Amino acid sequence: MSIKVNHVSLNLLNTKTRMPFRFGIACMTEAPHLFVCAELSVDGIPVKGISAEGLLPKWFTKDPESTYKEEIDDLIKVVKKACDLAISFNEYESVFELWHHIYEKQKEWGDELKIPGLLWGFGVSMVERAIIDGFCKAIKTPLKNALKENRLGIRLGEVYQELGGLSPDTLLSLEGMETIFARHTVGLTDPLRTDEILPKDSVSDGLPQALEECVKEYGLKRFKIKLSGDIDRDIARLISISEILQEQQIEDYAYTLDGNENFENAEDFVFLWKGLTQQRTLNEFLSRLIFVEQPIKRNYALNEQTKKVFHNWEERPPMIIDESDSEIGSVVQALDCGYNGTSHKNCKGIIKGIANACLLSHRSKKDPGSRYLLSGEDLVNIGPVALLQDLTVSSLLGITHIERNGHHYFKGLSMFPQDINDSILSAHGDLYKRHQEGFATLNITDGQINVKSLLAAPFGVGFELDSARFTPVDEWSYESM
Repeated sequence: MSIKVNHVSLNLLNTKTRMPFRFGIACMTEAPHLFVCAELSVDGIPVKGISAEGLLPKWFTKDPESTYKEEIDDLIKVVKKACDLAISFNEYESVFELWHHIYEKQKEWGDELKIPGLLWGFGVSMVERAIIDGFCKAIKTPLKNALKENRLGIRLGEVYQELGGLSPDTLLSLEGMETIFARHTVGLTDPLRTDEILPKDSVSDGLPQALEECVKEYGLKRFKIKLSGDIDRDIARLISISEILQEQQIEDYAYTLDGNENFENAEDFVFLWKGLTQQRTLNEFLSRLIFVEQPIKRNYALNEQTKKVFHNWEERPPMIIDESDSEIGSVVQALDCGYNGTSHKNCKGIIKGIANACLLSHRSKKDPGSRYLLSGEDLVNIGPVALLQDLTVSSLLGITHIERNGHHYFKGLSMFPQDINDSILSAHGDLYKRHQEGFATLNITDGQINVKSLLAAPFGVGFELDSARFTPVDEWSYESM
């Protein structure tokens, strides 16, 4: 089978949040949403593949010195480079071979320019997703079946040597979860109760705002709570959250804690954790913890001192990396340091994420006494493309609960033309429902989202979307926001 990328177009749509979202050192109120459309030839068959993602500054680098404009420019730059590489290559025999060459060349370029792996890898992920979408359309096969039959040609041994001779279908079920629990983000500045919302901050759009409203509206059972790193503030906030969840009488709720890279070293995180465990009022609440995500800054999260502290800390909670999962091999380093696994987000790469899932499955089979974790996290993901493709991959990797917050910080798909809203409601009426104002909004029932229709689509998206209707990247300006 031959695959060739002939042309790639990039288009942008400006989006605004319904309320501010603070994550790490950033507070997001608006961001451009990027669409990548790749024109491919698959065995001579012309086909288009699509991918999309919001361009969020201050996550891929968390550089306090750079401006938002500089970071968005850098995000566009790495996507353009990956697309140029894809076009420059001749035909390849598989999606895997094409991806692998793009990845290696992008890494060489990124390392030479000292671009962080998480950032240059984002560019690879955007063109990779569009290629996979186009390939599945060309062979008229959903991604689920393409992975089961390994029609992407994935050679795991070339990603992780210890997986040599194995394929995704031997290590993963790949059946796909038709329903997934939505793990609701409780941001650092999000109101917990309705009476906390000041009139100037109130959002009157028919969607819930405070945590207690969201629990009632969506029937939530899984949560992701962001920590600030200030022990007194975090204790007080966790106590308030636990009280709300008790009032709602959710018997089987569970949650994760996002460390937000708040700690310079492992010792500081140990200090905070011991402070939490010494609070008797939090004993029952802490027993429901699933894991802690990325507590230590990425520059120190995988160093020898962190490894020493973690291996000497017998009562450490389950922990995963997120931002530190920047390149192939990062998860191996993390496991060696004492973490239990990593997160999957499509923005960090599809084939890389599949390989990581396979590695964790392989290690778990070899060492059943240890706990290995693969989580599903969010980057304020919204439809009509990005969210659907992200959920598709997570479902196929067997992730049972996934952080979702795009529907919370954005007003559904109201920023898109009505015909796109109508198309997604027609094709994915299980995942979305129509808001009283006519736009599509995520359908969360009993705390779960239904992704059955996504699994039947080529790669999550079951309708045609012409991204050329949005602003070409070379005509877009930061000032337009």
